[in-house]
Amino acid sequence: MNATALVMNLVSWVLILFIALRIYRKQEIKPRLWKMAVVIFIGLFSFSINLPYMNQPIKVAVLPLGAWILYALYHKRNEGTGWDRYRKYACLGFLANYIFLLSALLSPLIQSSIYPKGELTTYISDTSGAHILKTHPSGIDKVLDAESLRSEISNMELRQISSDAWYYDSVQNVEHLAQADERFPYQMTGVKPRMGSGFHPVIFVEEDGKGILISTVQEQFYFRSQKPFLKEGE
Repeated sequence: MNATALVMNLVSWVLILFIALRIYRKQEIKPRLWKMAVVIFIGLFSFSINLPYMNQPIKVAVLPLGAWILYALYHKRNEGTGWDRYRKYACLGFLANYIFLLSALLSPLIQSSIYPKGELTTYISDTSGAHILKTHPSGIDKVLDAESLRSEISNMELRQISSDAWYYDSVQNVEHLAQADERFPYQMTGVKPRMGSGFHPVIFVEEDGKGILISTVQEQFYFRSQKPFLKEGE
């Protein structure tokens, strides 16, 4: 979970607590605080449906199962006055589902504004421990030019990924697929993304040392520099 989602969840709980305290202060007969907390928690239970939203599922509460259970329990025990005392907290528990839903809807929008996916600095922020690993036999022995990478990283342009064209280029002059050159024969390790972004990408480097392919769980991004940031191995 990224920092934005954590903060939004915290804000949601603070809002729920604020509403609960307002209800509590207005009641003439105060309920026990631990019972109030339990009722809110049970009120959270609901029948929900999952909907896709910005590459992630979100839950939309439909039926207040927790509130119905609490209502049935209180009336079964002939404690109508008790239900009146805790009814608003049970409803608050169900309402909390929509508070968390709003949080889930806003989190990706806030996240994308703070950590733009189209900027390489989101995925590569700290290069102090960066180095290159050759992951395919077609790659020649090269090492990372750290100074060149640092100077180029903020200027790299986001380019369109042309999977079909790349594949054709790699196999057009070979008889067997095993003989094909890998377009990204290196992997960059030891770099750190921007703090709080929540990204843990796999970073591949193009054979000419000018391209970087960022691979996350959900997406891929291709960045291109003007100058190479790899040099011949020493």
